Amino acid sequence: MESPVAAVANLGVDVRDDDAIRTAYSSDASLYRVRPLAVVRPRRVEEIAAVLALSRDRRIPVTARGGGTSLSGNAIGPGLILDTGRHMNRVLSIDPDAAVAVVEPGVVPARLNRAAAQFGLRFGPDPSTHTRCTIGGMIGNNSCGARSLGYGRTVENVEALDVITGVGEELSLPAGKGDSPTLSRVADLVAGGLATIRTEFGRFDRQISGYALEHLLPERGFDVARALVGSEGTLAVVTRATVRLVPEPAHRTLVALGYPDIIAAADAGPAVRALGATACEGIDARTVDVVRNRRGPGAVPPLPRGNAWLFVELAGSEPIDDAAARRLAADCGALDAMVVADPVRAARLWRIREDGAGLSGRSEKNEPAYPGWEDAAVPPEQLGAYLRDFDTLLAEFGLTAVPYGHFGEGCVHARIDFPLDRRGGPVVLREFITAAADLVAGFGGSLAGEHGDGRARSALLDRMYSPAALRLFAGLKRAFDPDNLLNPGVLVDPRPIDTDLRDFTRPPAVDIAFRYRSDAGDFTRALHRCTGVGKCRADNTAAGAVMCPSYLATREEQDSTRGRARVLQGVIDGGSGWRAPEVHAALDLCLACKGCAVDCPTGVDMATYKAEVLHQTYRGRVRPVTHYTLGRLPRWARLAARAPRMANSVLHAPGIGPALRALAGIDRRRDLPRFAPQTFRAWFESTRAQRNPAGERVLLFVDTFTDHFAPEVGQAAVAVLEAAGLRPEPTPAGLCCALTWLTTGQLDSAARILSRTVTALEPAAAEGVPLVGLEPSCTAVLRSDAVELLGTAAAETVAAATHTLAELLTARGVPPPRLDGLAVVAQPHCHHHAVMNWDTDAALLAAGGADVHRVGGCCGLAGNFGVEKGHYDVSVAVAEHDL
Repeated sequence: MESPVAAVANLGVDVRDDDAIRTAYSSDASLYRVRPLAVVRPRRVEEIAAVLALSRDRRIPVTARGGGTSLSGNAIGPGLILDTGRHMNRVLSIDPDAAVAVVEPGVVPARLNRAAAQFGLRFGPDPSTHTRCTIGGMIGNNSCGARSLGYGRTVENVEALDVITGVGEELSLPAGKGDSPTLSRVADLVAGGLATIRTEFGRFDRQISGYALEHLLPERGFDVARALVGSEGTLAVVTRATVRLVPEPAHRTLVALGYPDIIAAADAGPAVRALGATACEGIDARTVDVVRNRRGPGAVPPLPRGNAWLFVELAGSEPIDDAAARRLAADCGALDAMVVADPVRAARLWRIREDGAGLSGRSEKNEPAYPGWEDAAVPPEQLGAYLRDFDTLLAEFGLTAVPYGHFGEGCVHARIDFPLDRRGGPVVLREFITAAADLVAGFGGSLAGEHGDGRARSALLDRMYSPAALRLFAGLKRAFDPDNLLNPGVLVDPRPIDTDLRDFTRPPAVDIAFRYRSDAGDFTRALHRCTGVGKCRADNTAAGAVMCPSYLATREEQDSTRGRARVLQGVIDGGSGWRAPEVHAALDLCLACKGCAVDCPTGVDMATYKAEVLHQTYRGRVRPVTHYTLGRLPRWARLAARAPRMANSVLHAPGIGPALRALAGIDRRRDLPRFAPQTFRAWFESTRAQRNPAGERVLLFVDTFTDHFAPEVGQAAVAVLEAAGLRPEPTPAGLCCALTWLTTGQLDSAARILSRTVTALEPAAAEGVPLVGLEPSCTAVLRSDAVELLGTAAAETVAAATHTLAELLTARGVPPPRLDGLAVVAQPHCHHHAVMNWDTDAALLAAGGADVHRVGGCCGLAGNFGVEKGHYDVSVAVAEHDL
């Protein structure tokens, strides 16, 4: 008999079972890890039906997966992962008159909203992952988001579903009871459990845990479509959905309300709710401190007086003024209020909430914090009391948390510093979550308020529901999926909550090259920064972000930052080694752009991790040819500088040039840059007599590219600095930032080269002489990588003295020339964006009157990457995404 994977492939379905993709799909955003048999990416409904039929014949479990952003472990499984996001991601139709859209399950909400915007409509629910989760996943979890106060949960926004049940029955819902054997069985089940359903279900909006049996009541019209919302893929697979759209209001006004503490803010939630707000989000000083620690003091705009805040959104035909905000504050018992009218500032505040799951992955003390008790909900009027008791429970276990959430609906998110990196940690996790479940149940709450139960909470449903309710759950599962093949272990016959946990206890890798200062020198902890929230799968380039260019080009999970992190975690967890093929397959298309270091909420720095892996893999071994050619470019450039015209003639000669490129591992479609006839250093020495000896001394870091390929850049910098009354001079000859050695993982050599450079520059830096970098990558090395690699006080001194040209001019108060009427389209260098931040450059141009349009994304070259064999097509796709 052929293997299951071969059988799926013979159906003509896109299926993969290589180690890289199986590892990448083994986790979602939860604490759990289950390695699948294979990943199936269907293109149409018929393929889903065929795969489900095969799974029944072979008794292979199937888990439907959307964006993999689940925080409760319900998007992973041991059999086939059904990823509809890869191909079944179309908006099929929009009816603006009826205000509905028909979509495939893999559609991302942000994409649906872009399509609906032309009609002045949008999909109401907007979870913080709306740029990368899918409508199918939202249906599976009954997702909500910040604006569910105004627009309801996903269930209130679903009009109809096409599904395939576990027995292969294709249903278009809603449908009558007599239309289907499955629905007839469900109707009989409901008839025998009316009293239980009426007393235990539908008690408050955020009662998400378990199956939503209230929708099957006769007085609710026996709405099976809505009963399937929140069933986490355990009853049927959604193949098409008709969803409700809502009008986009003319104005959205954010009002920030300040309170003395988070308890007072929670107590105010019902008052805000009564005012008709579309959102009421709560945070306190702990969240603000985490944001400032992660992104700097300027990352949080001014807030009203207090130590906790409610972000209240009011939507309507008119904006809200300050007087109305003061009345709102009085009505809601706030200390202070502030209308955030500036949309840019409002977006920065909302970003704090949207990135909460990632940002709170580190505690205030920079310790790892984990999901597990992620989205409990209580009736809103009970929220303040619940938070008081929750803080007491945390203290009893010696734990801390950063709570935030949807306070208008009684739903609280919390990342908790469970000691999972120590022995006994899973026991603490199990005992705490069990106690927390009892606490929530005591308040008449729900274990899950929007993320579903999954592996994290299904085994605790008996704390919340009666035995009669649990028997109804089991009966519903038997009616739809009697063989228990759809997402087994979730909701019914659940696995224990401490089973399938990812292993965080492996010892740190020894003899690592980088210091990993933000992770206490622990490479294991650095890799586990990735919490799986999947922001690397979102297209945020329109907002100036870079992450993740390779994923945006290929749309393959293992080419995302998250996918690579999962594969590398496999190295640490003992599943594979440094030289494993899946490790290098996952890292091959990483551009080392460092976009993730700043755009990822948890600060995953895949460029550094890739360099470490290459270092560990090839240390003392023969390396790929490009490591010797492109990886040691500065040496070859210095050699070519002795006879640049001859070098250019040879490298660009017909026949010889292509042959040399092939030998060097360079793609034949790439043109090589020409060496300048005169280096920058030679030009500077030849014009030294023209220099003004007066003015503040400034060291100009002369990188390989400026010196040998583009001396005009250095010449222009000299002109600008001298016009500003400064006295530039080049750094001593022979100094290098070792960038090309770093990116190819030649870290022993890089450390030696950087050590010489830092030693030479440190005396001037210690005297306060500024060092200006012109090439962004080289500047970023001096500002960041040198400290991480060397870990010396001298490296820190040089880093502190290193500036971009814009930073130095701004710091010295040098006014820019008038640039009125000049339109500037700029794509900041990725390393500039990640390490130095391009805001200073933009502000300097704008101060001169220029109209600055910033383009996000990546140019696709990324140093060596874009010219190496095997990378050309992806390199071009990356560039064309934004340029």
